[in-house]
Amino acid sequence: MIAKKKILLNAFNMNCVGHINHGLWTHPRDNSTDYKSLRYWTDLARLLERGLFDGLFIADIVGVYDVYQHSVDVTLRESVQLPVNDPLLLVPAMAAVTRHLGFGVTVNLSYEPPYLFARRMSTLDHLTEGRAGWNIVTGYLDSAARAMGLQSQDAHDQRYNRADDYLELVYKLWEGSWEDDAVRRDKAARVFADPAKVHLVRHQGPYYGMEGYHLCEPSAQRTPVLFQAGSSGRGQQFAAAHAEGIFIMAQDKEATRRTVDGLREQAVRAGRRPDDLKIFMGLATIVGDSDRAAQEKFEEYWRYASPEAGLAHFASSVGVDFSRYGMDDPVDYGQGNGIQSVASNAAANAMTKRKLLERFQLGSRYPTVIGSAQKVADELESWVAETGVDGFNLTRTVTPESYADFIELVVPELQSRGSYKTGYEEGSFRHKLFGEGSRLPARHPAAGFRRV
Repeated sequence: MIAKKKILLNAFNMNCVGHINHGLWTHPRDNSTDYKSLRYWTDLARLLERGLFDGLFIADIVGVYDVYQHSVDVTLRESVQLPVNDPLLLVPAMAAVTRHLGFGVTVNLSYEPPYLFARRMSTLDHLTEGRAGWNIVTGYLDSAARAMGLQSQDAHDQRYNRADDYLELVYKLWEGSWEDDAVRRDKAARVFADPAKVHLVRHQGPYYGMEGYHLCEPSAQRTPVLFQAGSSGRGQQFAAAHAEGIFIMAQDKEATRRTVDGLREQAVRAGRRPDDLKIFMGLATIVGDSDRAAQEKFEEYWRYASPEAGLAHFASSVGVDFSRYGMDDPVDYGQGNGIQSVASNAAANAMTKRKLLERFQLGSRYPTVIGSAQKVADELESWVAETGVDGFNLTRTVTPESYADFIELVVPELQSRGSYKTGYEEGSFRHKLFGEGSRLPARHPAAGFRRV
């Protein structure tokens, strides 16, 4: 008998009040306004590890959502990812109260000097004992470019060209500056590190240049687990070359299957294996003791949600001010410099303002599965079987109960079916996901910069 594929799960969150399902911060049982408290995050980390989640995927943005109505009024009133605090500072505290949970942290490379960023991620990998991941983003907000002193952000494909150069530089630092046995810690000989085994990195690329030594000794994983979320043609090309975990937006199952198959085919063309990619789909769940109880919970949540806040978020994602359009006017999605794949999908489906507001009934464009544990488990298994995704990034609705409900009700149901692990394997974040050790495999492009 062939064992069932085990579903992978990340909790999808952000160091802010309103993340994806907008308006639900107003629900009386929601505690997301406590996001500034370390206890809020350490309690969440303990909860997720109790549910055997693989990771906590922490989103982030630089800039603000100011396209809708050409202002931040809705953004501020509904706390649409504003205010937003730094995600990296949360991780050491959460790592200290867990043993296994991985952490995928979003950092925008367009505004981060690679030399110092490489040190911060190595430090994080040391402090988490090999549980650090990096969600690689290049940005999509013009407001971020202006805030960083630029007139505008780079064009979409140019941002990925910059990212290729950035990755090569940090690979040289993480993988090639220090040899595995460079650190001796020999007190008697007064040699902490062997100078012959620590190497100067020189890089001169189209966007970045440097000469220096990596400031950190090798961490458990060296290179953090690499996540990426681009679904445009250029984004998929980048992901197939570099990413280990890929976050995709769900469409219908047939379209999602085509996206998954295309990503794996591109990975093979890049010299990797199809299963070198773990593909996660964004999803929300509302679960109850019965289908009726779950539906009643959804209707309760719905009364607190803000579709307009969801529209303000979406407007900046695609670079379209929907306040200029009537409810049923055709929308021109062709002029923006934002998330190309999201804009293309909206255009292909002729998404008017009315259709978008209907989709955002829970304040989010993500699909929501509503039902009993059995129904939710059926749907998750169906997506895995029919599309080839490996797992899900579960967004929060009312926090923390949306994760607590899933852990209490859905996790045991999936375990009883053999679709979810019953315990953690020992080892790093990368090893837990792929079972091949802590370091990137030799077929990954980063391996070409190692000292043999």
